[in-house]
Amino acid sequence: MNQLKQIHAFTLRNGIDYNENLIKKLLQISNIFYAHNLFKLIPTPTVFLYNNLIQAYSSQNQPHQCLYLYSQMRFKKCLPNAHSFTFLFATCARFSSPFHGQILHTHFLISGLDFDVFPLTALVDMYAKLGMLVSARQVFDEMTLRDIPTWNALIAGYSRHGNMDGALEIFRQMPSRNVVSWTAMVSGYSQNGLYAKALRMFLEMEKEKGLMPNEVTIASVLPACANLGALEVGERVQAYARKHGLLRNLYVSNALLEMYARCGKIDAAKQIFFEIIGNRRNLCSWNSMVMGLAIHGRSYEALQLYGQMLREGTAPDDVTFVGLLLACTHGGMLVKGRQLFKSMEKMFRITPKLEHYGCMVDLLGRAGELQEAYDLIKRMPMKPDSVIWGALLGACSFYKNVELAEIAANSLFELEPWSPGNYVILSNIYASAGRWDGVAKLRKLMKGSKITKAAGYSFIEGEGEIHKFIVEDASHARHDEIYTLLNRISTKMKLQSADDSELEELCLMEI
Repeated sequence: MNQLKQIHAFTLRNGIDYNENLIKKLLQISNIFYAHNLFKLIPTPTVFLYNNLIQAYSSQNQPHQCLYLYSQMRFKKCLPNAHSFTFLFATCARFSSPFHGQILHTHFLISGLDFDVFPLTALVDMYAKLGMLVSARQVFDEMTLRDIPTWNALIAGYSRHGNMDGALEIFRQMPSRNVVSWTAMVSGYSQNGLYAKALRMFLEMEKEKGLMPNEVTIASVLPACANLGALEVGERVQAYARKHGLLRNLYVSNALLEMYARCGKIDAAKQIFFEIIGNRRNLCSWNSMVMGLAIHGRSYEALQLYGQMLREGTAPDDVTFVGLLLACTHGGMLVKGRQLFKSMEKMFRITPKLEHYGCMVDLLGRAGELQEAYDLIKRMPMKPDSVIWGALLGACSFYKNVELAEIAANSLFELEPWSPGNYVILSNIYASAGRWDGVAKLRKLMKGSKITKAAGYSFIEGEGEIHKFIVEDASHARHDEIYTLLNRISTKMKLQSADDSELEELCLMEI
């Protein structure tokens, strides 16, 4: 910087016009303020300089300066080129400016540059990111020439706004696809909670020759593996990520840590956590590990990790405390749970949310402090949901508290009248207390409201695919083979059981 200032001083003393080159150098070292001051000294700046400065301001999150420079271009009769509009459309997309984006679109059409694929792709991307999918599709359909980034921009837009059917339609129509195309689909399905489809799309991608998943692909498919319990695929993804050095990416490491924690391999999750060296760990890393330990009943380890987190200077957030309160619940640590709940506001100025109250009600209920749990519900600053009343009802079932069970159940009947589980739990509580009139009343109510228990289903992973099934399911294409094999296994088990019984009888006779 000092050298550039010396050059600037030399040019001023000697009357040399070196400002344009100085501006380029200053923008390379991100000194936009100095560069802009020099820019103002140029009587007729080139479109190239305008573009450089617009791009620099956009990267520094200053959209108003970008739009101001564009207005100055028009005022000084400096005609914008394709690059100008490309940068400006990207700026409007990044900073959610639909009004300015539409004005720029009009100017772009008037400019006669609407044959260039680069600004047109940026325009599609702008409308897609702004949620204006009809406009994005219209621009896309009117383009005579499209490249892969154009298709990808529209797919990402549909995915981002939850229209995965539209995204898939565009994806299937693509003449050729790259890794970004596949990743947009995997990521879109995963972010919209369609984990089975995300996993199927990834498995389909693996079969494509010459395609190598990148960091974004891996970080997108791992949450699908975590939510489906697809450990086999997750382990294969980890092997690929490790082989190609993708674990250096924190998003990949955090997603892998979460996957192992959710799939029950908590020691594998710890290994990934400790591979994330020191200050590379972010709050997400700590939260995933604390939550994983808590869910798997390793409460003391979760609390020890929280202590380490504080010592290393990472401040907790509301997600951290959900994990800590769950650890206390699973570990039966009522006193510690109360302390942590109080510390949220007192020490960290974190206002408890519905999830924290739910954890506390569950903790108090499991400890038998039913009245305290109910009092906490009444003091809540927000309306309790079905999870909170469900936690109280479950505790009442364990401790056979009919009075509070009726209060909790009646609230649940209002919140989720279609759920049979609440009726069944209250009926069981009545039965335990000998209140058969209450049992009969609930059965009559369920019958009159046509409330039936929903069929439970299971997932099973085989050969890298996830299959969903219910009892006596015949929806699978190979269900005949499956039931034949199950019958054979069942017969063998019965024969083995009979052999074991005979062996046991012989042993007893010998004795």
